[in-house]
Amino acid sequence: LMKCFYSSSVSEDLGCRRGEFSRKHYGSVELLISSDADGAIQRAGRFRVENGSSGENTDYTPGTWHRTDVHLENPECHTRWYFKYFLGKVHQNYIGTDAEKNPFFLSVVLSDQNNQRVPQYHSILWRKTGTQKICLPYSPTKTLSVKSILSAMSLDKFEKSPREIFHPEIQKDLLVLEEQEGSVNFKFGVLYAKDGQLTDDEMFSNETGSENFQRFLHLLGDTITLKGWTGYRGGLDTKNDTTGTCSIYTVFQGHEIMFHVSTMLPYSRENKQQVERKRHIGNDIVTIVFQEGEESSPAFKPSMIRSHFTHIFALVRYNKQNDSYRLKIFSEESVPLFGPPLPSPPVFTNHQEFRDFVLVKLINGEKATLETPTFSQKRQRTLDMLIRSLYQDLMPDLHKVNNMLNRRSFSDVLPESPKSTRKKEEARQAEFVRLGQALKLKTTVKGDAAANLATTSFCKKEPWESQSFCSNFPHEVVCADSWGQSLLVSTDAGILLVDDGQPSVQVFDKTLQIKQMHVLEALDLLIARTDKGKDSRLLVFRLSAVQKDIETKQMIRSKYDCRENKLERTKGCHLYAINTHHGSELRIVVAIRNKLLLVTKKYNPRNSLTSSSLLSSSESPVEEFQYIREICLSDPPVIMTLVDGPTGDSDNMICVAYRHQFDLVNESTGESYRLHHVETNKVNFVAAIDVYEDGEAGLLLCYNYVCQYRKVYPFNGGSPLIQPSAYDFHFSWNQVPYAVVCAFPYILAFTTDSIEIRLVVNGNLVHTAVVPELQLVASRSDIYFKATTAVSGSSDSSSKEMSSRSSPQTPTVYEMPERPLSSLEGEVLCKNLYKIPLSNLVGRSIERPLKSPLAPKVITTTTSSGIASLPVTHSLSLSRMEIKEIASRTRKELLGLLDEPIPKTESAQKQKKVPRRQSDPKQGAVRSTSSDRIISSSFESYSEGCHLSTSSDPDTLANREESSPSSYPFQLISLYDEDIIDLK
Repeated sequence: LMKCFYSSSVSEDLGCRRGEFSRKHYGSVELLISSDADGAIQRAGRFRVENGSSGENTDYTPGTWHRTDVHLENPECHTRWYFKYFLGKVHQNYIGTDAEKNPFFLSVVLSDQNNQRVPQYHSILWRKTGTQKICLPYSPTKTLSVKSILSAMSLDKFEKSPREIFHPEIQKDLLVLEEQEGSVNFKFGVLYAKDGQLTDDEMFSNETGSENFQRFLHLLGDTITLKGWTGYRGGLDTKNDTTGTCSIYTVFQGHEIMFHVSTMLPYSRENKQQVERKRHIGNDIVTIVFQEGEESSPAFKPSMIRSHFTHIFALVRYNKQNDSYRLKIFSEESVPLFGPPLPSPPVFTNHQEFRDFVLVKLINGEKATLETPTFSQKRQRTLDMLIRSLYQDLMPDLHKVNNMLNRRSFSDVLPESPKSTRKKEEARQAEFVRLGQALKLKTTVKGDAAANLATTSFCKKEPWESQSFCSNFPHEVVCADSWGQSLLVSTDAGILLVDDGQPSVQVFDKTLQIKQMHVLEALDLLIARTDKGKDSRLLVFRLSAVQKDIETKQMIRSKYDCRENKLERTKGCHLYAINTHHGSELRIVVAIRNKLLLVTKKYNPRNSLTSSSLLSSSESPVEEFQYIREICLSDPPVIMTLVDGPTGDSDNMICVAYRHQFDLVNESTGESYRLHHVETNKVNFVAAIDVYEDGEAGLLLCYNYVCQYRKVYPFNGGSPLIQPSAYDFHFSWNQVPYAVVCAFPYILAFTTDSIEIRLVVNGNLVHTAVVPELQLVASRSDIYFKATTAVSGSSDSSSKEMSSRSSPQTPTVYEMPERPLSSLEGEVLCKNLYKIPLSNLVGRSIERPLKSPLAPKVITTTTSSGIASLPVTHSLSLSRMEIKEIASRTRKELLGLLDEPIPKTESAQKQKKVPRRQSDPKQGAVRSTSSDRIISSSFESYSEGCHLSTSSDPDTLANREESSPSSYPFQLISLYDEDIIDLK
């Protein structure tokens, strides 16, 4: 047992610290200088160089490479809210001016999240500094006012209060504002460089490329003929061949990409600078440089290229001996960090994985570049001009509108109209929806909207996919912690030990009410805070004694049996915290009102574990703890986190949150220092997470919608250096979380009905999943949560009725169900426990120190490590002409020119014919090296009133449900247009 405990310290530490957090994986800034053949300096620049944390000439052994963090950051399917949730649906738009007389616009919609019975308010605030998006929960008993929405966005004072805009044409203007966030399509430069070429004139003068370069271009995309090209052209001439006859084009995860290839652009023998080629590639934000030659030959430097616009260079080398590609990234110093980080070494033998990695890296890089001062200031000026112009156009019209209607903007969102104006309001809403749907369709046909249904999203296994841990868990969960592969859960029925596939075992009866607990397997300890108010205490148990009681099936312990396990001086405690890294010393800080008690337990890892394991189960570990000191605060803390000092000798700290501030308290002296002050009227403290970046302490401070990182420097002369640093950053959640979990490289926010997943290093959004009645259960190691699943019996009729409404209006307050999760006819709601393994998130294996305390069971290996895979959905690739044909027919339906919609059989026949037309070379279709193509079911996002969506067809839905058994654990992935977890 001692060997098991001792060898597990590394994995236990990794589990406690939630993986590894380091910005060094994203490269370091270097001063790069380029010189000519004579050695004279030409240009110099500061670039962040990413080389996979290894030298250029380091020996490597190529092999198959797998990662978990290759994701598009801030994907349009999660960030383009107005196009996704608002356009073509009934919603409210408001106009006003803030205290500085700057105009703003507010858009609010009540959405039902694809009939998942999780109604939410989506709100967008348009200002010259950018857009702010928040999601607010729906309550059937409390209406939401415009003032409360703006207050949640920290906008409380107005020069002119907001008024509602009734013009349907406002949708077109707001869509233009959203498009200022950046294009959904991309153009990348591709520059061919021969071995030994050191200047941009030499590189741009290459007429043709080598065979290896042609193979690389074929990997990137398809060769298309520019003349007559109807897709995204990326600034190239598609009429007169003035920019060449051919180019490279592809579609990746719904984004159209045009490559400006140097050898395909016009070449001039008279012009040595090749201005026509530089005009395109020099104006690309991102450029790929394919360099020939051996690894030892002079390498490319960004300072060789004369361009003030290109911010990111991707250097690609091909090794013919082992058929591998090596990648190196140069980013201008001002570009924020973006992923994915390069592997070490940055060598790829799987060409398809290399293509996916490069495209994701380049797309994320261009999005990150738009946040640099060069682009953000230009975007801010454009937004300011557009918003002020729109404000001046609308204000005269707003004064002409009846004051009774304008009064709505001061009260409730989505109110019930008076009977006298209801018919007029319904006619206005119908016109509003019709115009919005037509605009949505037009935007998609033009190619200005990302088709967010890339086929890779159906087949790719995401690291946050969950496993079903315990089905139909009927008890209310108070708190829990993992114990081996089991889960120790405090419920209303007592303390239960739950394991996958086995009946729950009662450990303590319901007389013992545990409100907070920690299972420390390496120390053979269970720490728990019980009861509430003046009766609350801190208890400590030996895990070995608890396990012995389970194995021998002795009498279940009660509150009376735990008297010897109470820690002294802890009566009346309302909170406690332990240090995450307890390799040499366990520290516990107990909060009793505004007093902090520091308690420690020292142990010798060589002999204490053996001695403790040999002690009888009746002996309590209370005597091993010693009281150190008492610290007084000005107020009772709401949140406490222990921060390890660099030496552990009188420099450990306690982060506490109370009132409107986060403070750091020195454990040795009790002195407190202001870490962060919250400048809002209402503060909802969520968490303070200790983060150790390359061994140095930092804190993630989470409150309201904000998550702020503050680096804590070592103590200097008795006080910590708490000052603004270039390492500090902050980002905002879309919804106020009640819990935040770090699992590097990810940070997960849990709300009452969603999980929002971002990257810690830059706060960029990766995924949002809607989970009905979500409750985080445990997260110190693996992540366990509880969610409601609707097991359907015969709910087809009701779902058909809900999807076939004649009016695609957002349900008003009186139409919403009284209980959002009340079961439909034939449905039974079950609350299940699910598990997200920490090893999947952090990208490495974490062995558990102990086996499950329950009886051993036979473990059968299932496919995909026990995680059910989604049924393969075949993509239906549509050419742009076919999209226009469908759009033409749908537009006629919207205008009422067609009496009957497309018959179901006819649409099915059209779908079956699509792949044949796509594969016929005579039709001019493009053959692709990847399966990422715009697919027909992307039209579901505007299907409320249209008959385009293949996925909304009842027969298609029925077939999909039959192909995936109800016993599959649900997965946190995007399902069709709305990002819903399939709990069935």
